[in-house]
Amino acid sequence: MSVDTDSHQHGYISDKERYLGRMKRIEGQARGIAKMIDEEKYCIDILTQVSALTRALQGVATGLLDDHLKHCVLDAAKLSDEAAVEKIQEATDAINRLVRS
Repeated sequence: MSVDTDSHQHGYISDKERYLGRMKRIEGQARGIAKMIDEEKYCIDILTQVSALTRALQGVATGLLDDHLKHCVLDAAKLSDEAAVEKIQEATDAINRLVRS
C-alpha cells in the first residue's frame, strides 16, 4: 500500500511561509558568497560564510524532517502498519542522505 503523497497535505504546510523566508535568506547568502569570490575576498572569510550557509541549510533540512515525522509518518501510522513502515523508511533514507552530505 503506497500512501498518496499528492492528496496528502505535507507536514511543513503550516510553516510554508517561514520555510520560504529561510530559503530566500539562504539564496541571498549564496549570492553573497559568490560575490565574495568574485571580489577575491580572503579565503577564510569565504569559508566562514560557507559554514554559515551549510548550517542554515541543515536547519531547513532538520525542520522538514521533524515536520515529516510529526505529520506524514504519524498520519501514515493511523492508516496502517505498512504505510507507517513506508514513511519511516523514507525518513531513514533522508537521514542517511543528510548524514552523508
